[in-house]
Amino acid sequence: MTDQIQRFLFDNTNVRGELVTLEQAYADVLDRHAYPPAVNHLLGELLAAVALLTDTVKLDGTLSIEVRGNGALALLMAESNPGGELRAIARMAEDAAIPDESAGFRELVGEGQIMITLDPREGHRYQGIVALDRDSLADCLADYFAQSEQLPTRLWLAADGLRAGGLLLQRMPDESQNQDLDAWERSVHLAATVKQEELLGLAPEALLQRLYHEETVRIFPPKALRFGCTCSRERIADALVTLGAEELRDVVAEQGGIETQCHFCHTRYAFSEEEVEALLAGASEPPATLH
Repeated sequence: MTDQIQRFLFDNTNVRGELVTLEQAYADVLDRHAYPPAVNHLLGELLAAVALLTDTVKLDGTLSIEVRGNGALALLMAESNPGGELRAIARMAEDAAIPDESAGFRELVGEGQIMITLDPREGHRYQGIVALDRDSLADCLADYFAQSEQLPTRLWLAADGLRAGGLLLQRMPDESQNQDLDAWERSVHLAATVKQEELLGLAPEALLQRLYHEETVRIFPPKALRFGCTCSRERIADALVTLGAEELRDVVAEQGGIETQCHFCHTRYAFSEEEVEALLAGASEPPATLH
């Protein structure tokens, strides 16, 4: 099974779609953490979702989905970029009991919100928020598109701890090329018959043939996906400076330096007392002015 995302559309309609399949990238995320099985499953769904959304909005930058609730899971976050790199993390609520393997979405996240952040390389950062008031991650994300993008969108997501997959359908606003007024309803109805084992086990072409063998589907070349972390020593240093000089110096006085690690990939970064002071000195310098 190849980690990839596959775009497709239905000829002579305004309906488009995407299929994502993940195995190695999903394993690379889980190998760095020790989450309960129910959390692994939901994290796989989120990885599939963030890949689908990144390709859907055609963002030249980073897209992240952050789920914050009051259930057993305090935080669930996944991030993707145009290069096909994915990363994700989960954080259990303090003193939360380990959820049963069969725990569903609502039991894991409780009440709260999903924040979807689009951070382009150029231009302004955008953040959309949708409430956690549906029974699945897929339905919550469909609500986001209805509210923020005003585009009818449906998602089907699946994960089993080894593989993750997802299907997205979207009706585009341009009706000028649509020669099939029932295409949206029909494509959604057929997609709703998809089984978890099909999303996880069938190749994209085989799944599309199973669902839409009576439709004219145009399939585009797939795009490869992989695990990738955007952490760096510079980004970690910037984050440390935001803690403030007093707190950083207290840590240095106690430990002789500062050692931290990326929450996503567990890469460790160490800063000596001299390096911390250099960071603080750089942060306190006034910005340069042009004359």
